[in-house]
Amino acid sequence: MHPVAKQSAPKLKKGKYSDGHPLDDLHYLECKLILNGDRFTSVNSFYEFAKLVKQAAAVADVDFSRKGFKDLRPAIREVLFLDTADFRLYNNAFILRRRQDYVDGFAVGDPEIVFKFRHPDLQKAAEMDVRPKIAGDYQIKFKAEALPLKDKIGGYRILFSHNAQFPLSAIHDDDPMAMSTLVRMLPALETLKLNPEDKIELVNQTAVEEVLLDIGMLDFGKGVQAKSNVAVWRTRGNQKQLVGEFAFQAKMERRSELHAVAKLRCEQFFIAIQHVAEQWLALGTTKTGAVYRLKGNPPTAHE
Repeated sequence: MHPVAKQSAPKLKKGKYSDGHPLDDLHYLECKLILNGDRFTSVNSFYEFAKLVKQAAAVADVDFSRKGFKDLRPAIREVLFLDTADFRLYNNAFILRRRQDYVDGFAVGDPEIVFKFRHPDLQKAAEMDVRPKIAGDYQIKFKAEALPLKDKIGGYRILFSHNAQFPLSAIHDDDPMAMSTLVRMLPALETLKLNPEDKIELVNQTAVEEVLLDIGMLDFGKGVQAKSNVAVWRTRGNQKQLVGEFAFQAKMERRSELHAVAKLRCEQFFIAIQHVAEQWLALGTTKTGAVYRLKGNPPTAHE
């Protein structure tokens, strides 16, 4: 068993947004390993990684079940990142993207807009009001995201991701991606003091194709379960492999629901999978970061 470095959970101070709504609290714990995209050459690469997950789960005394997952096929999704030419959003910890599901080669359903503020400081992430001003429904997800350390395996760092998700059809403006529309729809962007003449464009003129496969269910005990998946991101057109990712996520109504035993097993598993899958790892980046760095123009984000 690999030792786990103890990290004290940050405390969230109580507060309110400008309309009196209490600050959002964390409801998700998501753990991510960024993988070398060149490792993925066929669907068998996903199954190969599932074997490593099973191996790491055994080391950490965590149950990993493939029941109900063995016959699944990879899901395809297009992901578009949107920002100014100088990456004003990402450099200030904002991420704006559009996602579209595909089935049998055809787009299905309403494209989804995801707007997030991701930062290593819990309080700053919570205090950023990401709620959109739209006529329709939206969903807020506030996550603690665990990633490996940037320069070595065997530990982890935490980013806090405050997300708003809503369908593209909820935007009724003629030009939904115009700067004036975005600032009106996403008031959090007012902090950037953007010029109405600024343009929002496709980051690095790159559309991303995501190929994702759910591979199994992790059970950390005490009622804490997390579905796990493996994905690879590649550019549409020339099919350049960017990065892969292994991820699992647990939902909780309150942080106190994450029992100490389950939390320890989760940490031990996350360390174990880093060692077991060491040859697959791509340290020091995120999926989003890989897209932003694609053409050698590195941003200065908080990730």
